[in-house]
Amino acid sequence: MRHGLAHRKLNRTASHRKAMLANMAASLITHEQIVTTLPKAKELKPVMDKLVSLAKKGDLPARRRAIAKVRDKDAVRKLFDVMGERYKDRAGGYTRVLKAGFRHGDNAPMAVIELVDRDPEAKGAADRARHEAEMETLDAE
Repeated sequence: MRHGLAHRKLNRTASHRKAMLANMAASLITHEQIVTTLPKAKELKPVMDKLVSLAKKGDLPARRRAIAKVRDKDAVRKLFDVMGERYKDRAGGYTRVLKAGFRHGDNAPMAVIELVDRDPEAKGAADRARHEAEMETLDAE
């Protein structure tokens, strides 16, 4: 019988699964859209929705719980400062999972998980800023 077995194991140990979901949540907060396999995206959705609900509370205990879950202070800062305000009037459903075909190498079902009402400029913003800084240093030389 399957009593009390709620989530997918994803072929990982519990510690690996917990770390992977924390890393994926931090990436989703930073970029506001990520591409991953469909089962991972479906597992990440409730984790992310609970984090946004914590951000809407906005108090110190909620912030500490989010830091304990995500383990990335910059991502939690963005979560509370930007997304808490963005979704304050929304009652739920902060993320969406879109199917994105199958991966060429192993035919795994792929999905795009994104935040509803996301900022399209957020995806890759850190990489663009890093690239521009490198180009400026090359021009200065």
